[in-house]
Amino acid sequence: MQRGRLAWLLGLTLALGGCGGKQSGTVEPARSDTTPATALTPPAPAAAAPKPATLTRLNEDGTESREEPAGDSSTRGPLLTAVAATLAAGTSKAAAATVTDPPTLWQEGVNYTRLVPAQPTYVAPGQVEVLEFFWYGCPHCYALDPLVEAWRKTKAPYVAFSRVPVMWSEAHRSTARLFYTLKSLGKLDQLHGDVFKEIHLNGDPLVTGDPNDTAGAERLQSAFVGKFGISADQFSKAYRSLPVETDLQRADELGLRYRVEAVPTFVVNGKYVADVRTAGSQERLIAMIEDLAAQEHRH
Repeated sequence: MQRGRLAWLLGLTLALGGCGGKQSGTVEPARSDTTPATALTPPAPAAAAPKPATLTRLNEDGTESREEPAGDSSTRGPLLTAVAATLAAGTSKAAAATVTDPPTLWQEGVNYTRLVPAQPTYVAPGQVEVLEFFWYGCPHCYALDPLVEAWRKTKAPYVAFSRVPVMWSEAHRSTARLFYTLKSLGKLDQLHGDVFKEIHLNGDPLVTGDPNDTAGAERLQSAFVGKFGISADQFSKAYRSLPVETDLQRADELGLRYRVEAVPTFVVNGKYVADVRTAGSQERLIAMIEDLAAQEHRH
């Protein structure tokens, strides 16, 4: 029965074109339940990464000059970008001190898409919203998640990060409901990674072969969380609670607003949309999200 559900899940994935019609091709391929955990190490940046844009330097007289960036196009971070700016400016410390923005390593229309008009965000003043649209059944989301988790724990305090599960079908909605139920129970941080592992390592999609069998999906998910000390009664009450229903409705609205057709997809501050394919690699995607968020925070 478990293998039958897994075969159905893989069939659903293929029917959706991987994890959506435009999903990145640079991440790890789908894995069977026999794939060793070591295979989850994020791949090295693609050899043919997008060419970086020119560096923009602000001169002492207020004018700007543009020069080709030095070094690998994947170079990033405040320290390295400051070094690049200093090299472009020569040895003049005074000129280097006038540089307030990092070099432009990312090209609009190549590495990310600008939304016009920008969409409203739901964060406090001074915060920058970053959304990740994902699906627990997506192998690409699973491959990227360790990097997202590492970044989430070290991101700048002004970044307000939220995951948003997609709602393309009843099967997607079932795992989205599990996500928000764990959030409602205060167990999301603890069990988020375990849900991915249950599906991709243990071969249990946490839904039945019938995508409309919501009661069956609930039983499977209740049995799964029971292994972590959550009682069936606790789970059932949260599963159909008002907070969970409200979160599901908001996730549905966000997916429609941003016209999400593939996962994982990131949206920065309602303005910029990017994924692994456009960024060039998993690592470059995380770096670009950081840079775009920093840019939004400065302005």
